[in-house]
Amino acid sequence: MEQRIRDSFARQSMMETLGASLSSIAPGEVVITAPILATSRQQQGFAHAALTFAIGDSAAGYSALTLLSPDQEVMTAEIKVNLLAPGAGDYLRATGRVIKPGRRLIVVSAEVHAVTGQEEKLIAVLQGTMIPVEP
Repeated sequence: MEQRIRDSFARQSMMETLGASLSSIAPGEVVITAPILATSRQQQGFAHAALTFAIGDSAAGYSALTLLSPDQEVMTAEIKVNLLAPGAGDYLRATGRVIKPGRRLIVVSAEVHAVTGQEEKLIAVLQGTMIPVEP
């Protein structure tokens, strides 16, 4: 399962563009980190909301994929984000979790933290629905 997630992640050119990487993979939980690059900042110097959303959505989606059979993929049906604080730090860490697995719908969440040294701050929460699809 872990290799399947890593192979899929490697095919995501958006994650490569953002400098994102997989930090951990476990059944029902995936962690993705991304540096706050000069190219992913908004006008005030904070991480752009698009970076926060992108890694949160991917972490949530991959958490769902960890629970699916090898002949299935997953797509986001809908996802909501609450931005709680500016993304100020060295990097962002998104932790995606499955809230409720199902055959047709998988309810997921993600928390995104801004990390500086040993300090971290919750900057966003996401909740959404993933759907299993045939590749």
